[in-house]
Amino acid sequence: MHGPPVWLREVTAEEASAVENLARSRTAAAGRVERARIVWRARQGELGINAETVRRRIRRFNAEGLIALEDHTRSGRPATYSADAVAAVIAAALTSPRRLDLPFASWTLDRLAAYLRDHRGIAMRRSRIDEILLREGLRWRRPGGLVRRTGRPRVRVRGGLRRSTPDRPRAASVSV
Repeated sequence: MHGPPVWLREVTAEEASAVENLARSRTAAAGRVERARIVWRARQGELGINAETVRRRIRRFNAEGLIALEDHTRSGRPATYSADAVAAVIAAALTSPRRLDLPFASWTLDRLAAYLRDHRGIAMRRSRIDEILLREGLRWRRPGGLVRRTGRPRVRVRGGLRRSTPDRPRAASVSV
């Protein structure tokens, strides 16, 4: 379906500079960079992407200016835990319990959940902690504990699984 033609309005020098910098950015959010590139290419007269997407982005830029390059808030349920809470979970899991003056040498999901609740004020279920650690590349194993999977040699941390956590396929591990 083709919509009516859309022309990019006159862009101010400040907008042109901001759009160009954002279009060339390698550190800004991907969505913002893509929208900036669409506006920049439309200004240069070269598009090469879906025409309806271009129309939508240019209409929004014409109406809102540089704010149109930002992400709109998305519908749906907001994140349950803040990025700071998720970072605290990961940091705690990667820290030896002995360094935190705790009376045990290795983490289990129960111990980690209790520590987060009692010392950090983060009430989080074991299953959610497990999901966060798996997404970070950390895996719980029997009987060895938590194994970090990165490009570096795997580091083994003592701890184990409880039956409420489903078994995952086993892979060979290397202790360092």
